[in-house]
Amino acid sequence: MIEVEVKAKIKDFEAVKTLLKEINAKKSHVEHQEDSYFNNPLKDFGKTDEALRIRKVTIKNKFEIFITYKGPKIDKTSKTREEIEVGIEDSEKIDKIFQHLGFKKVADVIKNRTIYNLNQYIISLDEVKDLGPYMEIETDLEDGSEFKEELDKIFDIFKKLGINDGFERTSYLELLYPNISKQ
Repeated sequence: MIEVEVKAKIKDFEAVKTLLKEINAKKSHVEHQEDSYFNNPLKDFGKTDEALRIRKVTIKNKFEIFITYKGPKIDKTSKTREEIEVGIEDSEKIDKIFQHLGFKKVADVIKNRTIYNLNQYIISLDEVKDLGPYMEIETDLEDGSEFKEELDKIFDIFKKLGINDGFERTSYLELLYPNISKQ
């Protein structure tokens, strides 16, 4: 799967929420996410622009855990990349497996995410611990699909929400820990 994604730093959550209503985006839910990132013993993900994480998601009383691999970004203006994700039952056992295989846990990223839906797009308002407010807009495509048209539509949504700058290709992990590739 190809995840077509654009992220921007935002200043005013409330103003964005009002504009989301005006463009008929529907609030889905709020979730708490705790991501643990790992580095490969054979190649530095910080240098190859890849990521491997275990994500714990809490939505009300429901708890889910995922392993996610993200490949290198495939364009110069967005965070579009291959993403492979699978649900798991026990993060501690997976953490142990990773460490037995030589993977090193390098950092955690914690955020509260409010999710909106607009047609096939997922709009996330993120309050990232120690980083502040961001918004991500994404959609998924089949591997090998042309993504340029979807990317243009995502930038159009940002424009409708009054966001024309502050776009960020850097991951939350890299923003929080700029020297992560040296670990």
